[in-house]
Amino acid sequence: MCTRILWNTGEEQPVITARNMDWTSTMGDKLYVFPKGIKRNGLTDENPLTWTSKYGSLVNVSWDCATTDGLNEAGLAANALYLAEAKWGDRDPSMPGLSIALWCQYYLDTCATVAEVVEAAKKMQVRAIELVHKGINVDSPIHLSVSDASGDSAVIEILDGVPHIHHGREYTTMTNSPVFEEQLVLLKQYDGLGGRLPIPGTLEAEDRFARAAFYLTKVPSKPENYQEAVSNVLSVIRNAATPYGANDPERPNISATIWTTLADCTNKRFYFEFTNMPNIIWADLENFDLSEGSPIMMFELKGNFEASGNVSGLFQKAEPVNFLKAGGVVTWKPTD
Repeated sequence: MCTRILWNTGEEQPVITARNMDWTSTMGDKLYVFPKGIKRNGLTDENPLTWTSKYGSLVNVSWDCATTDGLNEAGLAANALYLAEAKWGDRDPSMPGLSIALWCQYYLDTCATVAEVVEAAKKMQVRAIELVHKGINVDSPIHLSVSDASGDSAVIEILDGVPHIHHGREYTTMTNSPVFEEQLVLLKQYDGLGGRLPIPGTLEAEDRFARAAFYLTKVPSKPENYQEAVSNVLSVIRNAATPYGANDPERPNISATIWTTLADCTNKRFYFEFTNMPNIIWADLENFDLSEGSPIMMFELKGNFEASGNVSGLFQKAEPVNFLKAGGVVTWKPTD
């Protein structure tokens, strides 16, 4: 499930990160705006990480308990994607612990750049929550990508309890299995990316990886205007989407795309669209009061079927999110 791309090659153009969320059911997604100054806890039994948010952020919260995507006021974007090979290892209580429900949120709260994220990732230990997929509990097999307004990028995978970090502007594409290091090797076999094989068109994660990487090379570096820049990135991420009806009941790596986001790291604008709705919405962080003590704001696209374009003014005051403690089970029930 899921594809993430980063467009950072445009000359004097915005840096834009896009991602598809592929999953077999709805996830109760809502957009939240969090001001700076929020005190948080990593939600582990032993030695939880604690922090106060330095930056305001606009995020997508899934299952009413986990940040899966977002952008902060410094221009840092974070995206959580599925990775079957993720293994969290034994708990080391000497390291501050962090529930994976807050993995994205921690970086958005505390970091302005990818370089800061990379350093922070080495100083804490991420712990799983339990997702329920087709009635089976799994230990949130997830890896994470970050990008910033300079065009820098990193992919973070926890394999056998050890963080594996790929850091550099060149890491512009990400999907799912196999692990990122193997994806980079597979990529080199395709025409235009180092090899001679034609670009594949299946729904497999490694094929979506190759397809997204290839089409990113075809996006014009000098679009005529801002709208064209955004549309060009959308054309690539949509090319990597999985259509409704293509779910594989045995393999979560093959699931329908249920929503897409774009994070404009340069202009601090966050876009969102449900695949089963014809309207795309966005909100600008500059339109919100992100100062300490300001209210948390929330917008839910489901039920606002007429919403389209800039919905900054449609956000309403909201209660804090009850992020899920490490080891907890997601109890949100999918709806149509």
